[in-house]
Amino acid sequence: MGTIKKFSSEKGKSMLGYEGYIYTLERKTDVKMIFRCQNRDCKGRCHTSPSMDTVLSEPTEHCHGPNLGKIPALELKNKIKSRAADSEEQSSTILHSVLRSFPLDSAGQLPKTDTLLRTIRRQRQAISVNADNRLPDHLRQTDRGENFVLHENNKMIIFTTTSNLSILEACKHWFADGTFKVCPKDFYQMFTLHGLFKSQVIPLVYGLLIGKSTSDYDQFFERIMEEGNFNPDSILTDFEAATIKSVKSLFPNVLHKGYITFDP
Repeated sequence: MGTIKKFSSEKGKSMLGYEGYIYTLERKTDVKMIFRCQNRDCKGRCHTSPSMDTVLSEPTEHCHGPNLGKIPALELKNKIKSRAADSEEQSSTILHSVLRSFPLDSAGQLPKTDTLLRTIRRQRQAISVNADNRLPDHLRQTDRGENFVLHENNKMIIFTTTSNLSILEACKHWFADGTFKVCPKDFYQMFTLHGLFKSQVIPLVYGLLIGKSTSDYDQFFERIMEEGNFNPDSILTDFEAATIKSVKSLFPNVLHKGYITFDP
């Protein structure tokens, strides 16, 4: 018997690769899983153990030949999706790393590079809260083991570390900015707080906010201020009225400066 290859479909359903044929799950019982050929014009069937580790009987005859190159292509898609879910690597880094071990004789079965990169990005967008309405554990810590979630409820999530807050406390010049294009669907914007540290502007705090009202910004800044003795000399924001009102109210002795943003 040949080697069994296990896959998942775009919807997370079980798939099987065996002797050059691709099968999708048709139904399952307590004692076996029944797969049918991915080609819907073909009546080929394959029965496996519930764990999909053993073929219980040789597949029924197909009306077409095998496609040996398609199985490595499906394996690659599953690898990049799994790696995207488990790591913070750039999409291009994941793809190039996995492609190094891909057989050249199957290259014709691969989707375009842009399509594979979109697959990685979609996988990351699919990551959401768990059953307790909390972020999964692997998103709650940095690679150095520091806690990365300062505040979390249904109105606001703040990401930062103790180290970042210590740096922010030492910074005399802050820069705040919001972006809407990369924000998860349950929130309205990602609001980022940067600090000028050793002649470099670095991002130190990230907030997911449900809106852009003065109250939203007040909650963000007030939660940050609970973590230390912050005394910036200046805070630079765009000219959004709600942001300016919040900064002037909570930091009355701090110089506020505005700047104009241009969306591409």
